[in-house]
Amino acid sequence: MRELRRYRRLPDQYVVAIPLRLDTEGFSYRKWGGEQQCKPGDWLVDDDGDIHTVDADVFAATYLQLHRGAYVKCTPVWAEAAPEAGSVVTKEGRTHYNRGDVVVFNNEDGTDGYAMTAERFESHYEPDE
Repeated sequence: MRELRRYRRLPDQYVVAIPLRLDTEGFSYRKWGGEQQCKPGDWLVDDDGDIHTVDADVFAATYLQLHRGAYVKCTPVWAEAAPEAGSVVTKEGRTHYNRGDVVVFNNEDGTDGYAMTAERFESHYEPDE
């Protein structure tokens, strides 16, 4: 049984991002232990050196522009420490994680997930209670 807790991103933890507005059908890349896919219109995000893509609809629903190229996650997330190694399906592919990493969801019902190390999560998020 999941015990998801609500968190919010620290306000000083912004990302640098640009929309993929190129004449392309998208591309694939390897990250988080699997192959990831992006589509035209998705966002290319630099999250403090962690470079990845974010689905266009997810980005629009969860990020707020601070100034040109800088965005902050403005919606809460729900997360839990992984009791064992595993993987979570994302909109871009599949993210693999280790025991103790944090599995994060954009939605309270445990959908639209991804994972990150506990250290990274703790430096970017705080409880939202």
